[in-house]
Amino acid sequence: MRTHLLLAGGITLALAAAAGASAQSLERRVGAAPDGTVRFSFAAREGVCGNGHNINISDSRNPDWESDCDDGPVRTVLTIAGGKVTKVRSYVGGRWRPGGAGVTDLGTVPARDAADYLIGLAERAPAGSNEAVFAATLADSAVIWPELIRLAKNQSVPRETRRSAVFWLGQAAGAAATASLDSLVGDTKGDREVREAAVFALSQRPHDEGVPVLIRIAQTDRDPAIRKKAIFWLGQSDDPRAIALFENLLTKR
Repeated sequence: MRTHLLLAGGITLALAAAAGASAQSLERRVGAAPDGTVRFSFAAREGVCGNGHNINISDSRNPDWESDCDDGPVRTVLTIAGGKVTKVRSYVGGRWRPGGAGVTDLGTVPARDAADYLIGLAERAPAGSNEAVFAATLADSAVIWPELIRLAKNQSVPRETRRSAVFWLGQAAGAAATASLDSLVGDTKGDREVREAAVFALSQRPHDEGVPVLIRIAQTDRDPAIRKKAIFWLGQSDDPRAIALFENLLTKR
């Protein structure tokens, strides 16, 4: 059993190292491109579709109606000036127009590598950071919520980027995302606007996950502004537990 555990750990570390190396390889390819635009494509996660202009994100399909919406790929365009990324745009579906002078097409890249590169780009380059975070969330088979937490806590990146990371963290599936949002709200040393964004993100979680955490925040957080935000979003939930909290708060006055 011990040998198996050690072997599994070694495989996990090896896979993580390989993924990091692949993302660095994509970063090098982008860095080697001349000024102009750089294109690359990657597989979109389930529930993401687009027509080349609009991007739709849904967890389920309508059984009675289907729009003209391609399931992918995600097509990301980077604007390069002075050797730096100055703009990020992403599309889903459609097709590339023929590339002219100044266009570097890197072809299709692994979705995990694209997500890692885009999150890293959001940390490194203020320009287009929000768009880079959004594009990373579209990648197939990429579990990025740990990176979103790191980005949300990184005081060296713009506030809007951190708020974007919190918003998309709130859209991530699973109790782990809720627990992470809870920790962001409870970080009293963190930026208040980012903490408030985490409260909002909790309000977007399924009620069984988000409402109990919001109730606890409304009852115990030391920051009146954070408590007020939690109470506001509880008021939008139409959840019986929120009504019971309001009754309790009001009858104590």
